[in-house]
Amino acid sequence: MKKTLELLAPGGDVDSIKAAILAGADAIYCGLDKFNARNRATNLLFDDLFGILRLAHHHNCKVFLTLNILIVDSEIPALFGLLNKLVNTKIDGIIVQDLGLFYLLSRYFKSLDIHASTQLTTHNAGQIRFLGELKASRVNLSRELNLQEIKNLTDIAHQQKMLTEVFVHGSNCLSFSGLCYLSSVQSGNSGNRGRCSQPCRDQFKTTAEGKNFPLNLKDNAAFSDLQALADAGVDSLKIEGRIKKFHYVYTVVDAWRKQLQDFYDGKKLSKDKSALYKVFNRDFSNAYLQGNISRDMFIDNPRDHSAIHMSERQGPATEESLEKAKGDVYDERTGIIATVESRIANLSVAKVLISLHIAGQGGSALQISVTTPETSFEVFSEENLALSGNESLSHPMLVKRFNALNESEYYIAEMNLDKLIDPAFISYKALTAIRKEIMRNLNGGRESLSPQAVPVPAKSAIPNPGARLSVLLTEASDVHLCEESTATFFFQLPDSLKAEGPSLLKLFREHNDLIPCFPAVILGEDYNAAIAFLRALKPARILTNNSGIAWEARQLGIPWIAGPYLNLANSFSLICLKEQFQCAGAFISNELSKVQIKGIKKPDDFDLHFSIYHPVVLMTSRQCLFQQVTGCEKTVMDDACLAHCERSAPISRLNDDTFIIEKSKGNHHRIYHNTNSLNTDIVQDLPDLFSSFLIDFSNIQTGSRLAADKLTLIHHFEDLLRGDPNAGQVLKQLIQPNMNIQYVQGI
Repeated sequence: MKKTLELLAPGGDVDSIKAAILAGADAIYCGLDKFNARNRATNLLFDDLFGILRLAHHHNCKVFLTLNILIVDSEIPALFGLLNKLVNTKIDGIIVQDLGLFYLLSRYFKSLDIHASTQLTTHNAGQIRFLGELKASRVNLSRELNLQEIKNLTDIAHQQKMLTEVFVHGSNCLSFSGLCYLSSVQSGNSGNRGRCSQPCRDQFKTTAEGKNFPLNLKDNAAFSDLQALADAGVDSLKIEGRIKKFHYVYTVVDAWRKQLQDFYDGKKLSKDKSALYKVFNRDFSNAYLQGNISRDMFIDNPRDHSAIHMSERQGPATEESLEKAKGDVYDERTGIIATVESRIANLSVAKVLISLHIAGQGGSALQISVTTPETSFEVFSEENLALSGNESLSHPMLVKRFNALNESEYYIAEMNLDKLIDPAFISYKALTAIRKEIMRNLNGGRESLSPQAVPVPAKSAIPNPGARLSVLLTEASDVHLCEESTATFFFQLPDSLKAEGPSLLKLFREHNDLIPCFPAVILGEDYNAAIAFLRALKPARILTNNSGIAWEARQLGIPWIAGPYLNLANSFSLICLKEQFQCAGAFISNELSKVQIKGIKKPDDFDLHFSIYHPVVLMTSRQCLFQQVTGCEKTVMDDACLAHCERSAPISRLNDDTFIIEKSKGNHHRIYHNTNSLNTDIVQDLPDLFSSFLIDFSNIQTGSRLAADKLTLIHHFEDLLRGDPNAGQVLKQLIQPNMNIQYVQGI
């Protein structure tokens, strides 16, 4: 018998959820009006959830709730309030990004099933094992992986008794998820908070390659890869689209359901994607899955491709044929909308109505008869009714005392007191017990869980001796600075160590105080090379932006520091890393504002770090970013591209904002802001929180110019940390231009 694959559909609103259910989704992911990574979607109110769960479960469809954003400390009480409600629903899973939330769920809400979000950009075996220790039952793998990489990671996940989920249809992000800060820096709309404004899809000034939308990718469509995905052992096929409308969701889910049914029936799988072209698309590519990262993945138009596709199918595209196709697409889509609309109108997400008939008199038990469309039963009080007391039983009083029943999938439609003989009194405690017994019966005997108190992280009792300076180097020619300063020196390792590993081992062995810094993205064989490097070097400690390396370091007994690209934003993420992974210290995310950072409490015997000077990474991509900008002689990326390519080029938005596309040996393509970040204010603003402040001398040619050599700058930063009142101003004059926008606007 062929393995059954879950078809996971988006549910941005109630109509889309109904459409997904009708089209045959096995599961739906949706978000409430807060704490989810699609704030641009309509989203749902908590009260909507009960009817959705009832409808979905009636159709054998699961519902997963997205809580997949970074959380700041001030939000923990509201988050706990939500979680205390969720544990008493029938939700099938919670999708999570924040490491602090993983910790809280595993400690206080163990009945909730945890799924690791795509925002964690999981792409190597160590990350799978790391998430397994955080009690994740499934992981959404990085969208950039090819089929062989997916198979390898799925094998590891299954060994850990975890499921894998793979993105098969919808919008492709240019950046690795969770590592894009473009929207955050440009407008304060952080992708790690669900507010991405998609500036990568904006029009830019025409590039040398003649492109106006040079960062715009085609949509993903793995429609013809179903057999290969099944062979890779994948458990769930995820359709993207929580900001898409119901007709889009229905059309895509319906096409995939038919493809899956043919797969189960042993029929030849279709390659015809015509149904998928009927709804919004930017044309399609399955290049990531096929390991064919190429120029063909880009499209110089972010708008709907449906009419263009229809026009091209009918012959050579002309202005006249395109106009006709637009009309045909509109008519066809209008028909789809009307058909789906009429079908979903028959589905209800209303709560189940209950009737309460209340009877009794003084000296006897209170009797409540409960009736729903599916069942009926009676509940009796353990104490008898009295003829006197504090408050007599009345309709308003009982409505108030039983209102908690309305905060479930049920709603009291009728409360009949005709057989209650006045006067009648009973304790509030007895009424609460009756309400709980009614709820227990309605829930098939399942007990409601009591609310968990909001935990308060303890502030470290150990005085901070004062922050020291740390320096990140990327060039071997700068290592001499270690001998000329008392600062702590880190050295940035490339994304791929296969070629450079031996020479870098030699460098670190010659400079014992130099601390290796591992990057955020380490894929496939490069991950194996990084582990081999770590085991060969056996450093006294490391800094890592990759949780897979962190997991391996913990196994080897090597103290490790969590880097800034692990996106740590609250106190519980620090507690999680220290308690579960023996982390020695961590960088706080540079996305946070002064107020948000101030709320963080660090554990005892744990160092907090913060980068106060660095080139601003806006995104990291597996794609070649020069294809559409300056061009490249290759149309398809190969292993030599990652290992050997060295290029840099500016790209400008229509408002003249400039970004720097940079590719160095052994590293993936990155986009940087043209202005470096310089934050001297935090040293005075939060003097007792941090153990060290980092300055990053990555060799990125942005628009910021240094009017002093690196050693002189180090000395001025040391003066700043010693309390020199003029040092901050001097540094701002020596580093021009500079910015500090994230510290002001936060997430």
